[in-house]
Amino acid sequence: MTKLHHTFALAAALGLGVAASADARDLRVAPGAPPAHPASSHLYGGLVEYLPEESDGGMNAILLGPEVVSLGQMKDALQTGLVDVGNLLPLYFPAELPNFALAGELSLSGTDPHAMGAALTEYTVNCASCQEEMSKFGIVYLGSGSSDPYVLLTTKPVASADDVKGLRLRSGGAPFSRWAEHFGAVPVSIGVGETFEAMSQGTIDGSMASIGDLLSFRLVELVKQVTAVPLGTYFSTSNFATAKNTWAELSAEERGALLRAANRANANFTNRWGYEFPAVAAQAAKDAGIAIVDADPAFAEAAREFAIADRETAAAISAERFGMTDAADRVAEFIGLVEKWEAISAEVNHDPSAMAERVYDEVWSKVDLSTYGM
Repeated sequence: MTKLHHTFALAAALGLGVAASADARDLRVAPGAPPAHPASSHLYGGLVEYLPEESDGGMNAILLGPEVVSLGQMKDALQTGLVDVGNLLPLYFPAELPNFALAGELSLSGTDPHAMGAALTEYTVNCASCQEEMSKFGIVYLGSGSSDPYVLLTTKPVASADDVKGLRLRSGGAPFSRWAEHFGAVPVSIGVGETFEAMSQGTIDGSMASIGDLLSFRLVELVKQVTAVPLGTYFSTSNFATAKNTWAELSAEERGALLRAANRANANFTNRWGYEFPAVAAQAAKDAGIAIVDADPAFAEAAREFAIADRETAAAISAERFGMTDAADRVAEFIGLVEKWEAISAEVNHDPSAMAERVYDEVWSKVDLSTYGM
């Protein structure tokens, strides 16, 4: 029995199987994250709550935990039909999703979580080549979200650029690796779920990550210091990647219900991951005796300057690796959308309900659900 077939059997054994009820359509959905992570609690927990509301009881979401489908298994689970809707991280598949890879290369430009999630949503929905690559991948896109600005979570004191030199830091993607190398650190590319083990064994000295990882992945037991330095945000997400076959089976009304539920959950997820959860994690850090410090001004300014310069690198990499002759124009377009949504986010005071409404009005209300994703 293959691993995926074993997973399918496990889902059935847990009573999470494929039979829909007589009165409602049941969708199998998977966050791929542990319960403490906002992707589980607020993103997919939100979908479970909102989908029946938006469909007037016509649709339900049945949650499959990470013990059934992990983030690393999400692609196969979506493409084989084990999962109808899954939390897909496109940076795991840059060769197959180069447009997402380009957005991910701009991670260091992120400062406002709501703005980053909304900017990527608008960009992706209206990008013909983005839609084409996702269709080939076998998914339909229903929005993105963002983390809080990343910080350094380390087992050693860090305040200046000199302190970073030689540190082995877990990297969640190419831009973070470039940042580490620029400042003399050694990037280590491992899955976020492997961070605790790697840090406990001394394989790495820390991680470039959300402060929420202290709780989501138990790093509060190992980290000695949190250093705030401009590191961008993680926003290259496809929060509710929907299997194309599942989408095709839904009526336009059902697609609309799923979309509206997803849009609400996206905003609440970003609010939790980008704003609320960091405050909870910071308090947990203080309670555990972990030092929380700001990088010295020279280090912070150098990091900001590198983030801006790295936009040219992102365009050059996408042009070389994926043949995007218009990569520089795409970067400029995306940064323009970031600036647009930063203004909107500030205007509504980062309120998740208001952001969900604006994203719906600006983006989703203009989509023809009879043809979108097909």
